Amino acid sequence: MEYRNLGRSGLKVSLVGLGCNNFGGRMDAEQTTAVINACLDAGITFFDTADIYGGGRSEEFMAAPLKAHRHDVVIATKAAAPMAEGPYWRGTSRKYLIDAVDACLRRLDTDYIDLFQIHRPEPETPEEETLRTLDDLVRAGKIRYIGNSNYSGWQVANAAWVAKHEHLTPYVSAQNQYNLLERSIEAELMPACQEFGVGILPFFPLASGFLTGKYRQGEAGPEGSRLTGDTPMSARFKNDKNYDGLARLEKFAEERGHTMVELAMSWLASQPVISSVIAGATRPEQVHENAKSADWRLHPDEMQEIDDIMGIAKPTPMGAPPRPAAAR
Repeated sequence: MEYRNLGRSGLKVSLVGLGCNNFGGRMDAEQTTAVINACLDAGITFFDTADIYGGGRSEEFMAAPLKAHRHDVVIATKAAAPMAEGPYWRGTSRKYLIDAVDACLRRLDTDYIDLFQIHRPEPETPEEETLRTLDDLVRAGKIRYIGNSNYSGWQVANAAWVAKHEHLTPYVSAQNQYNLLERSIEAELMPACQEFGVGILPFFPLASGFLTGKYRQGEAGPEGSRLTGDTPMSARFKNDKNYDGLARLEKFAEERGHTMVELAMSWLASQPVISSVIAGATRPEQVHENAKSADWRLHPDEMQEIDDIMGIAKPTPMGAPPRPAAAR
């Protein structure tokens, strides 16, 4: 397993991380322990959860199997999304975040959180209040690093400016959806993260399972799978354009002796701005597949070929002069 620095921080995270959103929901405590043990065997040390996953049970189920390995793992969690009814059970205010961190610590049965992330931006609270609260929690030893999730490029830039000028702890990570099909972060968020030393933690690397190849056009899909049935998420991925792209990508991978899962994971791992690829798993064998999948490294010409397959034109950096007509 490869380990990378989280952004410009000194924190090392495993290149493949475990997304723990299934714990406490689709998975019970025994299944959770089996998956976590498989991660430890595979060298996966980065575990990403959130207070809302399983209504708090994700954090609770993780506590016991990670207790004996606490020094050798990185636990990341999040808060901001509603945990109950009313205005005092959500958001990024000082009042809520201090309570939320204490609740996460109790559920995780730990003295500190390695990476605490704002689950989503909350425009009702000034960024300075949020960052100052997080800075106080870092100084108190309750959290060690901070990150954001679902921020836009300008929000990452604004937070970096506030942290620098107010001498506050800066965000070192940004967690957003990013995969071969969903690439909107490349336009603004990714350049912002590169400029301000923020490591990207992509979630849904397999596009909710679509990029595994187990969904075929005209077929219902495996029973119980995330994209099976008529749902908004299913409709978002299962369309003619994506099925065509999937067929081309599968051919690309097969020609090089790899699976579609290996291509999806390794395409992300081949980008230096990516610190860890957050992949979910419900069975130990999925953990080992995910861990192995990121070993392949694509060359720049292969990355360009994938862009061509998907019809992706790289955005021109803002402020860059236009190319001469002869070069177009």
